[in-house]
Amino acid sequence: MTRPILKIAVLHGPNLNLLGRREPEKYGCMTLPEIDLALHALAAELGVTIDPMQSNDEGALVTRIQQTRDDGTAGILINAAAYTHTSIAIRDALVFCERPTVEVHLSNVHKREPFRHVSLLADVCLGLILGFGPDSYRLGLRALAGHLTAT
Repeated sequence: MTRPILKIAVLHGPNLNLLGRREPEKYGCMTLPEIDLALHALAAELGVTIDPMQSNDEGALVTRIQQTRDDGTAGILINAAAYTHTSIAIRDALVFCERPTVEVHLSNVHKREPFRHVSLLADVCLGLILGFGPDSYRLGLRALAGHLTAT
């Protein structure tokens, strides 16, 4: 019997819709649609599917995370961007949904302002990948897909 194809929610937080134009020295030149396209290709290679979503609205991200509990989503790949450091609501939604989650960041937040050094999400995630630009997403997807298919 073949295994069902696993669905992974890919969540992009605030200002990530500006990638390619916003501080390319920190975030690179790839746009968010280019990152999502690369993730779709990698997902197909890994035998999973992705369902990407970007929002500047914390509530929309919380709602999408809550939906993963009931919509067949197997795991979450999240770059909560600035909400990483401020959102107890996103953290609580991740705890509620009980889905394996990998946190990713384009930049190395530990080389940036001190307020970015603390993630409110890290302790409820499987792991954290940061500082590799768009490759952070690809590495995170590989890690999450590997975890999901091994279990």
